[in-house]
Amino acid sequence: MDKEVLSQQIKAEALRLGFSACGIARADAVGESMAYLEQWLADGNQAGMVYMNNHFDKRCDPRLLVEGTKSIVSVALNYYPSRKLREEQLQFAYYAYGKDYHEVMKAKLTELFTFINEYLTPVNGRVFCDTAPVLDRYWAQKAGLGWIGKNTQLIIPSAGSYFFLGEIFLDIELDYDSPIQSKCGNCTRCLDACPVKALEKPFLLNSNRCISYLTIEHKGEIEPGIAPKMGNHLYGCDDCQKCCPWNRFASPHQIADFEPSDALLSMEEEDWKALTVEQYRVLFKGSAVKRAKYDGLMRNLKAILPDE
Repeated sequence: MDKEVLSQQIKAEALRLGFSACGIARADAVGESMAYLEQWLADGNQAGMVYMNNHFDKRCDPRLLVEGTKSIVSVALNYYPSRKLREEQLQFAYYAYGKDYHEVMKAKLTELFTFINEYLTPVNGRVFCDTAPVLDRYWAQKAGLGWIGKNTQLIIPSAGSYFFLGEIFLDIELDYDSPIQSKCGNCTRCLDACPVKALEKPFLLNSNRCISYLTIEHKGEIEPGIAPKMGNHLYGCDDCQKCCPWNRFASPHQIADFEPSDALLSMEEEDWKALTVEQYRVLFKGSAVKRAKYDGLMRNLKAILPDE
């Protein structure tokens, strides 16, 4: 089958499956981004995420991660919610409102891979969604989905940045898309909005200060100097996205699995303070929030409500 036709059919099926965008990039070494990542790691910006140091060569060259890879199909899936916690409630990052995105994305990616293999052309490959040393945003930009903003998030034109990203590595040549250049211009709203100044300069995130890292990945206590600046962020933080002008184009997703439960939306401060382990398990069954565990969530609560 002609590469252009094959690529068009892959993209059409991706959209039919509910993905918001799909692009294709040639699988090569990441070039200049390799030096940037190496320096970012050397400076300790990964904080306690030591796994970021692992498999550096494979992270920077997908052909080493999956032998024979020639093309990378990059997809984006909208998670912007139609129903949200009220501003005065304790806040959760939008991505964590519903079911664990790893499961949802993996299922859709597997469907797309199966379609390619059974209905278009025999292929070998693997699907990925934030579960392997893959530079998701790099490949999304190279595949023409959007550009990496100053807040380090992928921004899709006329759609914003509230998207999960995933990839399919394939061992066939395809028709490749062109990268999109940054359209951030002189805007620095994301840097200005970060309450803990984790965005130290455009495109540079220091995870040691990032509220998302501290409330989710961090295993120790939250520094007293940072805790007062966390506001009402109980799990994750969207501040550098909420202020982005491109997110005025964000539209609610249509995926039932990403819908927040009525129980979550009804939680008030007193409910969180009285939350038991069993209630936590019921409230967050099948949710990405379980990554922080009950003790982590209670640590976050203590940090933002120190006098309680």
